[in-house]
Amino acid sequence: MFDGPRYLVAFGPKQMPHCFTDVLVLGGGVAGLRAALAIDPRLSVTVVTKDDLSTSSSQWAQGGIAGVVDPEDRFDNHVADTLVAGCGMCHEEVVERVIREAPQRIDELIHWGTKFDQRDGALDLGREGGHSHHRIVHALGDSTGREVMRAIIERVHSAENVGLWPGTFSIDLLTHQGHCRGALVWNGAHGKTLVWARRTILATGGAGQLYRESTNPEGASGDGMALAWRAGCEMRDMEFMQFHPTVLYIAGGTRSLITEAVRGAGAWLVDKDGHRFMPAIDSRAELAPRDVVSRAITTVMARTHHSNVYLDLSHLDPTEVHLRFPGMAQICGKFGLDLARDRIPVRPGAHYMVGGAAVDDSGRTTLPGLFAAGEVTSSGLHGANRLASNSLLEGLVYGARAGKAASDEILAGPADDFLVPALSHPKVDDPGGLLDLGDIRNSLRSLMWRHVGVERTGDSLAEALEIVESWCRYVLPRQFADPQGWQLQNMLEVSRLMIRAALARCETRGVHVRSDYPATAAAWRRHVVWKRGAGEPWMEPLPGVRAEEEAGIALPGHPA
Repeated sequence: MFDGPRYLVAFGPKQMPHCFTDVLVLGGGVAGLRAALAIDPRLSVTVVTKDDLSTSSSQWAQGGIAGVVDPEDRFDNHVADTLVAGCGMCHEEVVERVIREAPQRIDELIHWGTKFDQRDGALDLGREGGHSHHRIVHALGDSTGREVMRAIIERVHSAENVGLWPGTFSIDLLTHQGHCRGALVWNGAHGKTLVWARRTILATGGAGQLYRESTNPEGASGDGMALAWRAGCEMRDMEFMQFHPTVLYIAGGTRSLITEAVRGAGAWLVDKDGHRFMPAIDSRAELAPRDVVSRAITTVMARTHHSNVYLDLSHLDPTEVHLRFPGMAQICGKFGLDLARDRIPVRPGAHYMVGGAAVDDSGRTTLPGLFAAGEVTSSGLHGANRLASNSLLEGLVYGARAGKAASDEILAGPADDFLVPALSHPKVDDPGGLLDLGDIRNSLRSLMWRHVGVERTGDSLAEALEIVESWCRYVLPRQFADPQGWQLQNMLEVSRLMIRAALARCETRGVHVRSDYPATAAAWRRHVVWKRGAGEPWMEPLPGVRAEEEAGIALPGHPA
């Protein structure tokens, strides 16, 4: 495999401006901003965001935040639901700690001014797929992320030690002697800038834009995962991309997510003939976990030779539907559809990246000096399939933990540990010939949807890898001058990590469906881990599973 360059662009200490900060946060979603708020006010914080604070995936979150706040619910119930959804791949201690922290994080948001929906003077709790109880706190009906981010952004603006750099692209993490020292960033006003930091927190979100069909905003292109990979972090479980079952599918329209809470409120999934199909597939019907529902929809689409299935809410109270889901009703209305009366065309779309940079309980990556939180990570919470509305929760919990841990490390260390190494990277010769970057990007997204989508096979993955590797060989060595090129390079690097991991896992588990290996195998209850320079990924037992117990076990599809 061609690893590609360590840094995407040429740089040198005498060629560009420098900036110094105690803590550098890359990403302006819920995880990044919560991390910034956890930094001791005696320390300076710089938050770098690719766009502005209104365009993160957190802003797009519709359903809500899962947490045990109902006296009739129990932590054990939420833990059990998460473990079932994770298909044997969750770290049970991580699940337990995060879920027990959820009420504290929800109360914190309320204290900061978040206005969650209420009914009869109490929090109005919704229910979503995979949950055994009503425990989803939501806001503005189906626009929870927007309200949560409003409150957090206001809090960040009032923090005197936090500076914001919007419209700034993070090109690469800076490393020296095996330690992260900050990042090389770019914006239109100042060009390339070296930002030196005593600690760096990566919170750049997911990679849904690697797929033609996606619920994610334009910026969710896997940049942070590519940065972590090039810097030498261990990347874990990159085969686990979650597909949301219900994405509005209308020709010419954006692929808008239709929140899980619509099914939680009683919506049915029906095929092109109006037949409700989920009860015959799973006893939980429309409230089965996302991997189950996505796979069922794909099967029905193939059986009926139809491009989508439909959500049907016509049996529900139309007034209640419009009150509970105003945002979704408005989107459907733009295409002449009444959410409460018409059948709404839907199909799966790439939604949430379960794998990412491996982190410990405090958000530390395997690269000293670098922390990470949110969708860019593999924390052990989600296993092989994320439970609905556990994502904002993870961002809040791990953002707070990473910020505090980074802050504590700095304050416990020497006051003069601000090492500024003489880092540089040379310019390479331009190979010549113009590349149509948009064409490569579109081709990549179509290829990922066809070959690395809801259902995969070894032959199809091998074909995809060959094509992506060929693109990498002539795209990665180039030194582009703007974000369009760097983003494409990041997408290519993350795509082939995902393909290689999907080839390595020869079983079906959670969101990873191999039709040539349809069974879930006990021997595969382990992580697929990879690090730049290692040549091949390796298998790592989950916590609590002794490596010597698995020695010599023949993995399905692999020799013992």
